[in-house]
Amino acid sequence: MKRLLTSCFGLGWLPAAPGTWGSLPPVLLFALMCHFGSATAAISIAMIVSALAGSIVCIKFAPVVIAATNETDPREVVADEFSGQAVTFLFIAAVTISNIWVAGLLGFLLFRLFDILKPWPIRRLEKLPKGWGILADDLLAGVFAGITSLVCLVLWSNWRLPGEHG
Repeated sequence: MKRLLTSCFGLGWLPAAPGTWGSLPPVLLFALMCHFGSATAAISIAMIVSALAGSIVCIKFAPVVIAATNETDPREVVADEFSGQAVTFLFIAAVTISNIWVAGLLGFLLFRLFDILKPWPIRRLEKLPKGWGILADDLLAGVFAGITSLVCLVLWSNWRLPGEHG
């Protein structure tokens, strides 16, 4: 059961790019909630709950997978990507989004870019012990991707942040 949870119900067992597959559920959740007109608060809460759930699973159960595979960051553990991707969308949930799919795709691509390239200081976080090292770099990649997505969306479409007038 622990490996099933850390793999996001088997997404981490897919042969090609398991981290990419593990990132998809928050993208779909975000896009569907936006599409059906969910309130900003509801979207934010869903992203927070997703990030927390994936984080708890990763910290609590990744050490079991590490021991079973003898790898410091097993490919099958994708609860970290799930969490990091949710963090990305937490940043852009408050933006008025007229094209949900552009926002979803941008957040997804930027998260994957930061997660794969791991610019400073993201890569340094991998050195943390056990599940913390697996998780922390993805959370920071989510922050980087969220901020970058937010800036791109605001600049690209002249969208206004809540509270701005005129």
